[in-house]
Amino acid sequence: MVFHILGIANKKPLFSQKDQQLISSSSVFSGGKRHFQLVSDLLPKHYHWISITSPMDEVFLQYEKVNEDIVVFASGNPLFYGFANTLRNRYPYAKIYTRPYFSSIHLLANYTNTNINHLSCVSIHGRSWKALDTALIEQRPLIGVLTDASKNPSAIAQRMLDYGYNHYKMIVGEDLQGTHHKIQRLTLNQALDKSYHLLNCVLLFCEQKKKKFFGIKDSDFIGLQGRPKMITKMPVRLTTLHLLNVLNIKVLWDIGFCTGSIVIEAKFKNPNLDIIAFEKRPECQEILQKNQQQFGIPYIETVMGDFFDQSLTDFLKPDAIFIGGHGGKLSELLIKLDQFINLGTIVVINTVQEKSKQVFISTVKHLRWNLLEQIHITLDENNPICLLKAEKI
Repeated sequence: MVFHILGIANKKPLFSQKDQQLISSSSVFSGGKRHFQLVSDLLPKHYHWISITSPMDEVFLQYEKVNEDIVVFASGNPLFYGFANTLRNRYPYAKIYTRPYFSSIHLLANYTNTNINHLSCVSIHGRSWKALDTALIEQRPLIGVLTDASKNPSAIAQRMLDYGYNHYKMIVGEDLQGTHHKIQRLTLNQALDKSYHLLNCVLLFCEQKKKKFFGIKDSDFIGLQGRPKMITKMPVRLTTLHLLNVLNIKVLWDIGFCTGSIVIEAKFKNPNLDIIAFEKRPECQEILQKNQQQFGIPYIETVMGDFFDQSLTDFLKPDAIFIGGHGGKLSELLIKLDQFINLGTIVVINTVQEKSKQVFISTVKHLRWNLLEQIHITLDENNPICLLKAEKI
């Protein structure tokens, strides 16, 4: 298969002589509805148009019936979160020739005379918030955002304000180079409750970075009412994250998240981390949410209820698991995990009681896992804690 992908502006395109020759000598073309409106009068007689619309499998089926080169019209730069990447993923051995135009974000930067040396671009168009969340946690100085109908500038501003990122300002570009071309410089509060053209993109400028800390003070967390010491203490927390290898994993489970100190600190250390946090005490869900907002951690997947009632097949498989609570059923918990987790998965627990330590060690031995580490820590006048790390082999 051979594709020629021509990036075009949000207006009537002026093609180079080379591209004009390609169009005049071709007969099969493809693009979205808006692209067709822009190029239809430039197409040769007796052309065949394949519309790019959902479901994409039907579009691909039409492509596969064609026995000649296909000319595709795409917005901006097809290699920038664009259709060229979609085709490459679908047809890894196809010949794909791309001639790009400016992406909308780079157009907006050009129109506003913005230095893009430190520009980080993310897309939340038809995707989750994760890429933007990661950029915000890392406090990147300049973030370009590709939006969609629901994740629009107003929704972005609301999310940023909810999680304390009010030290950013926003530029919104709407229908760039189109009939409703518009650019606005806004504070996040000004961006709320406005309506925007469906075609828009955003630049976010960090005006002043917040201080970062290697470890969060225990007293800064909102805790369980009447149980202020019910938290994994900071030195133990940081050692736990080390044992979980948190910088090098993709998915972390926290069973019994309580105040969320482990998962929040983990997300700070690795903003790309997918976290699933389990807890049976209903009041902990609100506590975790408040701590997330306080520390600027927008999304952690929470699963409320008894862990033993959960169907683990519903969740991403973990690379590492922290056991923060087990309700006196530690052996049963490990056996349940063993039936689901992959080889190489790390499991870490912090034990105060000798019984819990021995149950963990004996069950790990029974399951034929590898017990990797035992670390004993005593903080001030607190009881000694034994940190245990095992790996399923």
